[in-house]
Amino acid sequence: MATKAATAAVDFTRIYSSLGLGKETVAALQAFRKRHSEAQRIAGQLNAQPTTVDLAHYRSVLKNKAVVDEVEKVLRDFKPVTYDVSAHIKAIETFETKAVAKAKETEAKIDVELKDLQATLSNIQDARPFEDLTVDEVGQAHPRILETVENMVKKGKWTVPGYKEKFGDLSLM
Repeated sequence: MATKAATAAVDFTRIYSSLGLGKETVAALQAFRKRHSEAQRIAGQLNAQPTTVDLAHYRSVLKNKAVVDEVEKVLRDFKPVTYDVSAHIKAIETFETKAVAKAKETEAKIDVELKDLQATLSNIQDARPFEDLTVDEVGQAHPRILETVENMVKKGKWTVPGYKEKFGDLSLM
């Protein structure tokens, strides 16, 4: 009973999104949850059905008592078939092992990404405002900009391509 209450209280969509699980893992977990709930529903329906047969009622209704005697004998001799579920249990354990391995792999990826994001956040917080940067500092951060400017100066290009189209011509002449 406690597991039903705990399952009902769990918000799986929030867990999936907060853990950053992969699409495969989420799909596998959702399929498993669906199969589990379907099995529980069917088991509940079967448990709710009556399991006793009122043979006295059939004896009073039917004229052929031999049929009722034969049914009674079959019911007395009936032994339910037992199934070997070890293969299913192994499959479930294998699935569980894969799910745990995938979860650990996802956790490791998330930890790496979280460290990268922390480093990026630290860089953003420690960075100087854009207004305080000098041309030399921008050139050191992105040497390609300096190379492009030097090539343009060597070729005699004093305008930036696309500048006039984007900002218009500000010359007075």
